[in-house]
Amino acid sequence: MGENKMKTNIVTTEIIVKENKIGIMRVGNVNYISLTDLAKYTNSEDPSGVIRNWMSNKNSFDYYSLWEEINNENFNSVESHRIKAEEVPYNRFTMTPNRWKKNFNAIGIIPSSGKYSKGTFAHPDIAFEFASWLSPEFKLYLITEFERLKTNEAYQYKVEWSATRLLSKVNYIVHTDAVKKCIVPTLTEKQKQFVYAEEAEVLNVALFGMTSKEWRERNPELAEKGNIRDYTDLLHLVILNNLENTNAELIEEKVPQRERLIRLNNSARRQIDALKDNKSLKELELLQNQVNENKLIGS
Repeated sequence: MGENKMKTNIVTTEIIVKENKIGIMRVGNVNYISLTDLAKYTNSEDPSGVIRNWMSNKNSFDYYSLWEEINNENFNSVESHRIKAEEVPYNRFTMTPNRWKKNFNAIGIIPSSGKYSKGTFAHPDIAFEFASWLSPEFKLYLITEFERLKTNEAYQYKVEWSATRLLSKVNYIVHTDAVKKCIVPTLTEKQKQFVYAEEAEVLNVALFGMTSKEWRERNPELAEKGNIRDYTDLLHLVILNNLENTNAELIEEKVPQRERLIRLNNSARRQIDALKDNKSLKELELLQNQVNENKLIGS
């Protein structure tokens, strides 16, 4: 989880747990909980000291290191096993969020990084364990408010607004990036001459190089559950949205279908090349996934 990714793919909010404000930072598709704010429940003067004491506890270390073993394929388990044998059993053992991330390539605990992470945050699995260490009662209240957040409409709107903002970035790239290599199918002469009864088919041919009927014939098993657009990726859906707007304008200008088809195909090839490696689009895919997940939870 790189710092640059965190800068461009976070949504922040807060919940109230027993009159205490607890920060929540959405990274990717996970709501990380502020350990710093949780620690203030017992020691508002030195929350970092509370976190350090918990992380330096043998039982705590066993838990959050096991979490990394299970959930983090890049975790430095060799170093973890070494200090478990050489340091953890003794009173001198000290672990901090910064050391944990830097030396062990951990992802479950995010140390303070100033502007984008004011305080230490942790994955809910770890944050709940920390809260239980502070107070079992406090943990139960935390879980209740955290679950309430998942169905909070204002919060989900904030997530969706971030997705919309990224989409605007993606569409801007269409008009500014250079054309390098076209990977949308080039139209055949037969396709250019054919008259399509529905405008939707004009778009399908321009972008996918085939009609919906041709797609169904090639994918009979998939066709039982959906159509060509149901199975395409976000990149093509973004371009499809742009092509729909362009086609509507061309129809108003009374541009013949054959010419529209050629112009739409050229536009699709330019756009797909400009967008295929775009970071904002990848971030949008993550946000789209988390919005879909949260809608399922709330349904």
